[in-house]
This record gives sequence, C-alpha cells and structure tokens, in this order.
Amino acid sequence: MNSQLITPLLIYLVAVFALAFVTRRHHRPGKFISEYFIGSRSLGGFVLAMTLAATYASASSFIGGPGAAYKMGLGWVLLAMIQLPATWLTLGVLGKKFAIEARRHNAVTLNDILFARFHSRTVVILASLTLLLAFFGTMVVQFVGGARLLQTVTGLSYHQGLFLFACTVGLYTTIGGFRAVVLTDTLQGIMMLIGTVVLLWGVIHAGGSIGELVTRLHDIDPALITPYGPGHFLSQPFILSFWVLVCFGVIGLPHAAVRCMSYKDSPSLHKGIVISTIMMALLMFGTHMAGALGRAIVPEVASPDQIMPTLMMTVLPPMVAGIFLAGPMAAIMSTIDSQLIQASATLLKDLYLNYINPQMLREDQAERKLSRLSIWITAIFALLVFVAATNPPDMIIWLNLMALGGLQAVFLWPLVLGLYWPRASAAGALSSMVAGLGCYIPLVTFKPDLGGVHPIVPTLILGLITFVIGSYIKPATSAPVISE
Repeated sequence: MNSQLITPLLIYLVAVFALAFVTRRHHRPGKFISEYFIGSRSLGGFVLAMTLAATYASASSFIGGPGAAYKMGLGWVLLAMIQLPATWLTLGVLGKKFAIEARRHNAVTLNDILFARFHSRTVVILASLTLLLAFFGTMVVQFVGGARLLQTVTGLSYHQGLFLFACTVGLYTTIGGFRAVVLTDTLQGIMMLIGTVVLLWGVIHAGGSIGELVTRLHDIDPALITPYGPGHFLSQPFILSFWVLVCFGVIGLPHAAVRCMSYKDSPSLHKGIVISTIMMALLMFGTHMAGALGRAIVPEVASPDQIMPTLMMTVLPPMVAGIFLAGPMAAIMSTIDSQLIQASATLLKDLYLNYINPQMLREDQAERKLSRLSIWITAIFALLVFVAATNPPDMIIWLNLMALGGLQAVFLWPLVLGLYWPRASAAGALSSMVAGLGCYIPLVTFKPDLGGVHPIVPTLILGLITFVIGSYIKPATSAPVISE
C-alpha cells in the first residue's frame, strides 16, 4: 500500500466529514424538514451548478463511462458528448416554474409537487416505490464503483473497500443532510474538474501526442477510431436513442429535479445554468477521452471499470495521483449522497409522515424524533445497498442506465406535462407511469431486437400517448393548481 496515494484520499475524506459537521449547525428549530431535505431553499448559482453537475457525473461518468470508452474507442467519446446540455435542459425546463410551485405549496420533495398537481395518493405512492427501487439499483452502482476504486488504489480487497466507502458516505450524509450534500458536492465538483484535466494531460503526455495515441489505437483495432466502435455496436438508432436516455430524459430524474426547488433566486438559476453546462462539457469530454486514449497506454486491465484509477497510477507521480484520485471518488460520492438523501426524504416525508403517522409533526419533541428517525432510515437504506453491492456486475454502466431509464419512464411526463399542460390529470399521470413501467421492464429484461433503438424510446412514446389519452378520458375534477 503506497502511503503517497493513500494520504491525500484520507485528507479528502476528513474534509468531507468536517463540512458535514459544520453544516449541522445550520439546522434551526422548527425547520428540520426544510433544512435537512432541501437546505432551506438557499443555494447560490455556483453551488447550484456544482451540486447539479456533480450529482449527474456519477460512477457511471467517472468509472463506467471511461470503461466503456476504453472498450469501444473514440466513438463512445462522441456518444458521451450528447450529455452536454443535460443540466441546461433540467434547469431550463423545470427550474423557475418548479421553484415557484415548490414555494407556493411548501413542497420539499418531488412527490409533494406531484400531489399538489394531481391530488392523487396512488400517484405519489407509485412514484415513491419506483424511486426507492430505482435508487437502490443506481446506489448499488455507486457503491461498486467506490469499492473498485479503493481496491485498485489501496490494495484492499473489494469487500474491504466496499465497507470503507459505505461507512464514509452513509455517515456524512446522515450527519449533515441536504446542505452537507450540496456543499460536499461543490468540493467534489472542483476535485472532479481538476482531476479530469490533469489526467487527460497526463495520458497525452505519456503517449507523446494525441496523434501517436490514435495510431496505437488503430494498431490494436481499427474500429476503435471509428464513430461506430468494434462490431458496429454504436449504430445510428442507438446513438439517437441514447441521447433520449442520458440527455433529454434527465429532466425526469428526481435527484436532479429536486435541485430546482432549492436555489434562492432567479440570478442564481441563470448563473447555475451557465456554470453547470460548462462543467458538464469539460467533465464528459475529459473523462471519456482519457478512457479511450488510455487503451493505447494500458492495453489490458482486469475490468474496464478499473481503467481510470489504473491510468492515474500509471501516468501521474504517486502523490499527484493520490490527490486527483479524489476526482473519481468525488464523482461517486456526490451522486450517492444525493440519492441517499432523496430516498430518506421519500421514506420519511412522502410515505411515513403523509400516510403512516401524520400526527407526528404535532407531537412533543417532533423535531428530535424526526432527526432520529431520519438517521435510522438513511443508515438502514445504506446498509441494504451495501449488502446488494457485495456481488457486483462486470460493468456497472449497464445497471446504472437501466435504473435511470426506469426513473424516466415514471417521472418524466408527470413532471413536464404536469407543469406545462393545464389538462393534465391524475388519470393521465397514473396511466403514463403504469404503461411506462409495464413497457420498460419487459424490454430491458428480455432484450428483443429493436433495431439498435434503446428501450427508453418506445417506453417514453407509449407513456406520452397514454398520458394524453388518460387525461382526455378522465379530466381533472378541479382546476389545475399550477399557476401561469
């Protein structure tokens, strides 16, 4: 175990815990729900941009994505760049209207917005259960990515690395809540950006030049430098449908959408749109280009998911590598803490307080009881994910994309049409959610030949059609609550 690699990582983890303890002081009496789950709607533009970009750039972006680029070549770099406008779309489509309605209804979770719009417990319960199931899958991906990173860097076994990572993320998320998550996301976003730039520079420097690296890729397999990859895997239908999955459909991701109710004012939103889009461009290009070119430097790895930490240890001096290995670690932690706090909010606020024990808010010492209950909910959920991650898949990117598609199938149309279409009704939303899940799950399970089209495309088309039909067949019984 190389102390020059380990020491910077330990310092970084200590800084994360320090931020969590500092943010704990912001918890004001009577404001636990608002503070713990959305940071009292006080995010500035820079913090909003960093937390949104860091949340989106996950283990799939820093571990799975570069691993796929390592395997598929430069075509995957081109494919990855279609994610560039993802945060711009999320903040642009949902941002201002979402924030106005959240304040109007005192909403602190995504399901609060859905209930305010559709007045349907069935919609909220189905959305909550889907969110928990999909987040479980995506959080398993993040745990696996963190464990493999620690395994590669420290020499620990996979299960030892998994235990260390799970304890770290679970503890600081539980301690600080949403404010700790977004502030650590800001620190993590900075580390991700610096680490990406330094690694790409190190890869190009080690290879001599981009031209020399591309020549070596051609010698390994000429398909690695084509837009379509080995075996013509990246077909045009797949590329177009992949854009729907990782860019347009991101509008329907709950852990990204909830950021749209947490910023403080319009200037913060506008600044967040610009900064987060620049951040996404640099991160997506840098990480995937490093993974693709890295095959010319490290032709063989045990698993494609290990290419990023392997490259950092290969092309950078040990101390520098140790500092910037915090980049992929930050990418993983910034996504899982957001999903963990959102899962806790769903269990505590959307299900327990709304339907199981609504009298709790009026009890004596309700704040203390809620705080204690949130700690237990977060810890138990993290423990379940830890158990599931003990048996990891070969490549985490496919599991991550499958779970993201499930979230989009349920949330995209109820969110977008609920905000912008006055005729949208609970029947339409419920029809869309059920049809989306009913279509997506069989398609990703049985994998029929769709001519290269990803299952999310027919799923979203069916969801849109059923939403419109359901809303016309059974209109809303009252005027829509969404303001102009």
